[in-house]
Amino acid sequence: MTQDVIALTPRMPDPKALLAGLHAGGPDLRVDRAGDGAVVRLCADSGQTLLSLEAPRYLQVPREVERLLGKGVWNESPVWWTEARASSAAAEAARLAGSVAGRLAAVLGGAVWPPGAGHTEVVPDLAGLRGDTAPPGVDVLTARAAVVIQGRPVVAATTWLADVARNAARTGRELQLVTPPDTRLTFPFHTLLDGLPSRWVVRNLECGYYDGLSGAVLDWHDGRFAPATTDDGAPRIAEAFRQPAGAEGERQLILSLRTIHPADDRLTLGGAPELAWRVLTGAPPAGWSTAEPVNVPWSRRQLTELARGRAQRSLPTWVVVVGGSDRPSIATVRVSHTAVGVEERTTIALGYGSGHDVPLDLVPELAASLATDHGLATMLVQLRSARADLSTPARHQPPSAPLSFTLGPDAVTGLGLTGTALADTVPMHLGPAAGPVLHYVLGDGGGPSGWERLRKIQARMGRLSRTTDSIADTGF
Repeated sequence: MTQDVIALTPRMPDPKALLAGLHAGGPDLRVDRAGDGAVVRLCADSGQTLLSLEAPRYLQVPREVERLLGKGVWNESPVWWTEARASSAAAEAARLAGSVAGRLAAVLGGAVWPPGAGHTEVVPDLAGLRGDTAPPGVDVLTARAAVVIQGRPVVAATTWLADVARNAARTGRELQLVTPPDTRLTFPFHTLLDGLPSRWVVRNLECGYYDGLSGAVLDWHDGRFAPATTDDGAPRIAEAFRQPAGAEGERQLILSLRTIHPADDRLTLGGAPELAWRVLTGAPPAGWSTAEPVNVPWSRRQLTELARGRAQRSLPTWVVVVGGSDRPSIATVRVSHTAVGVEERTTIALGYGSGHDVPLDLVPELAASLATDHGLATMLVQLRSARADLSTPARHQPPSAPLSFTLGPDAVTGLGLTGTALADTVPMHLGPAAGPVLHYVLGDGGGPSGWERLRKIQARMGRLSRTTDSIADTGF
């Protein structure tokens, strides 16, 4: 299992402190760089990576340590987060990671996670080790899968794990994440897995392994974990997956926004998610980053500069945004250039504990403002019974139910709609008459009937869009 050890320090790890940490394996280990210099690797004589040390991240966003590592680990902000990843190629590599992190904490003051992992002893006799040839961060590599074994309580969309996932997809492999049964996934990482060939493999004493998202019992077959089936070919569902998810009375409100902007120098991105946060929580987002933990204070200007630079290299931009109020809230934002302009696809999740009201009455107001000021094309709003902390456990959670679907003025015009019912669903008219916004109420979140209404609306829109060239993909 890849062992992650994190040093949390109030002072920046300067070259002297990093050098003290890198000598944890003695003077004979080779030092290499990867990731355009963002990762330092300690290697054996064979070239096998024993430890990868990520560039320190300066976390200026409150509560990120608590969100990812739990309460009581570190309560101050800002803090420097330095992550050491030990390879599974050698048993002593985990002690090496603990020593690197422990030395940083000893020199700079601070703490080490997991508790008890940090120390300052030299870990000898590592230079001559011979390990397997799996790339850094991957525990088992086959022709069909890249298997990563994690023991963290919460698995997040960290830089290295996102890179492993994308590299697996580029080489035609499936990312298979193996965790203990109590591990949870962050909302951004769950979203990332949904867009890639992947499987969450959960260890279980009774059945061996099961899929953390579907509950299907898994077997290792032909170089990957695959569903085990009954005699009639149906998947077997693990009993552990059927256990309560620990979210009684808790709910999540999920908004999927697609906005379109003209591609010009005056464009500033991030307005749609910021407005959604202000309307639904009373405060703007707290921070953003290209990976977790989220470390940079919220800035629409910086987000725009990043997206513009990546667009010049024909690359999309994917970022994570977190909220700053007491309401749990997090989002992923993907920016890309298309034939119709600059598109932002934002998925925002907000958590509500038992007894807390979900502000559904604010959704029409938000839809109208997004259409008027931020180029709204479509918005789908869903409600689900799930953990208010927005993480995903390896347990069954009821599917979400759609509440409403909104079409912005350009989509309405492009489809030639006049505001009449689509699939027997009469819309609300929002915004000015010259640029109407059609807001379709699909249900109250209490059952699956809203999906059937949405499916009929989409089918009708699909037939309309084939008769005109002025409407782009609706995004759903």
